[in-house]
Amino acid sequence: MAGEEDAMAGKLVGAIEAGGTKFVCAVGRAPAAGADATPDATPDAAPDALLAETRFPTTTPDETLERAAGWLREAAARHGTLAALGIGSFGPVDVDPASPTWGHVTSTPKPGWQGAAFAPRLAAALGVPVGFDTDVNAAALGEWLWGAGRGTDTLVYVTVGTGIGGGAVLGGRPLHGLLHPEMGHVPVGRDPARDSFPGICPFHGDCLEGMASGPALAAHWGRPAEELPPDHEAWEREAAHLAAGLAAITCVLSPERIVLGGGVMETPGLLERVRDALHARLAGYLRAPRLAERAGLDEYLVPPGLGARAGVLGALALAARAAAVGTRGAD
Repeated sequence: MAGEEDAMAGKLVGAIEAGGTKFVCAVGRAPAAGADATPDATPDAAPDALLAETRFPTTTPDETLERAAGWLREAAARHGTLAALGIGSFGPVDVDPASPTWGHVTSTPKPGWQGAAFAPRLAAALGVPVGFDTDVNAAALGEWLWGAGRGTDTLVYVTVGTGIGGGAVLGGRPLHGLLHPEMGHVPVGRDPARDSFPGICPFHGDCLEGMASGPALAAHWGRPAEELPPDHEAWEREAAHLAAGLAAITCVLSPERIVLGGGVMETPGLLERVRDALHARLAGYLRAPRLAERAGLDEYLVPPGLGARAGVLGALALAARAAAVGTRGAD
């Protein structure tokens, strides 16, 4: 496997980070050893392998996918023939290659996108293999290869923004199973007697996304997160909700590190608040060095090393793997 993927190194591949509000499309050179890589074996230059990049709003599936395909064709005309495409998509999505709805968006609340044949349509339009996963799994892979996850075997990436989602990488491979991780929908244990806000998730109400996403903050406090002052009580509640979700993730998956990204996490002081709240929430039960003492959480719960580029760079790695092993998208 690794030999096949090393042979793909340097080939031109496309990458899409598809969010509910915007698409990021790029072309770049495939990194070496895409599937069986270790961070130490992966070229440090890989994050600089992007040759062209664009972004545009997510509108209807027809308009957005046509625009993405058109831009990728134009970029390939300038830089060379595309060998594959990697997609990290908002979800939920079907990531099972054996499923008849592989590459489709499923039960998303994004209007118009339920059932959209995302990966199959782009595979047909471009005639290339497609690597398809969630946007957060792609970001986790990017961080594992080139960012804050280097040197770990198990990594979780959680984004807190318009929604909340989480992806995991185990031994260099994104975690799948029956579906894919949906970390934003873990319950946070809200006490209705103390917190009357019911949450905004249309499926679960007061799950992590329903209580702590950017739109949840705006709904709860009557103004956008960026307008809330640093000393507002909202941030103590936000840290508590996030800590509840992260404690569940820590206990279930036991990752060596959690990368915490997204626009809401750019709020000054919030990361420190979440570390404090997570330390209190774990209550000394887990005796691993990074968890037993508060200081250890500075190395356990960290910001993205790649910043906002984690998702698109992870999609580049997905493309390299698809180019090496092929997918249904090549049919």
